[in-house]
Amino acid sequence: MTKQPDTHPDFEGAHKYVLDSELASIVNISMSLEMPLLLKGEPGTGKTMLAHAISESLGMPLIVLNVKSSMKLVEALYQYDTLTRLNDSRFGDSKRDVSNIDEYIKMGKIGQAFRSDERTVLLIDEIDKADTDFQDDMLDVLDQMEFDIIETDRTVRAKHRPVIVITSNAKKDLSDPFLGRCNFHHIAFPDPKMMRKIIHVHFPSIDTKLAENTINAFYSMREIDGIEKKPATRELINWIRALDADPDFHAKDLIKGKLPYMGILFKKSQDYQRAREITSRRKLI
Repeated sequence: MTKQPDTHPDFEGAHKYVLDSELASIVNISMSLEMPLLLKGEPGTGKTMLAHAISESLGMPLIVLNVKSSMKLVEALYQYDTLTRLNDSRFGDSKRDVSNIDEYIKMGKIGQAFRSDERTVLLIDEIDKADTDFQDDMLDVLDQMEFDIIETDRTVRAKHRPVIVITSNAKKDLSDPFLGRCNFHHIAFPDPKMMRKIIHVHFPSIDTKLAENTINAFYSMREIDGIEKKPATRELINWIRALDADPDFHAKDLIKGKLPYMGILFKKSQDYQRAREITSRRKLI
């Protein structure tokens, strides 16, 4: 098969998305090979935001399929609105043609990506929530770039192959066939050096002491034993926003072990209490 020319620009990041060269490379090679990119990593590492960044950077519409544990594949492809058709047939006051089933077919998220007049970024978020049959059948559809609407005996074919980003929080193992049909990248949690870059992207004029002290305190709190949901990058950004907005707060307070607004960092009651107990007994910095 003749290789299609690479007509898309390279992805190099977006306005507020900082990435390393390895991640940029796997994104670009996945687009060139027209393969789904599977991203794993703990919550808050930027898996979902990567799809938003690709959409922003390359000027492609973003379509998001949020996977649910009870979801059936057909819901992601299309929905047949039988209830509306039944009501229309009963009351006869609709402008729709009741005899035309196509009038009652609505595209799901994958269907929308296939029918789009321009190439899209299709984000399939938290695929590990779905069962194995959903995962494997979905990739069959994405391989073939088509699916059938049973009610009308019609085949929907993709106008453009979307850029496909699939995320997993690794809560459940994915099947070997599924893994074999994707490119894979694990997004590690940012180290302090990378986090400084991220913070300066979000807060270009941030005070140096505030940035350094909050980052140090943040990583110290992530290391507290017994925390179920460690604070992620978005929590750090919101924490800095809150501290910066407080006229009575001073960056040097963090060095003294004073850590206000811990509820921004810890969203589970047991984590919040655990962090308060530990920080009340020792300085984190």
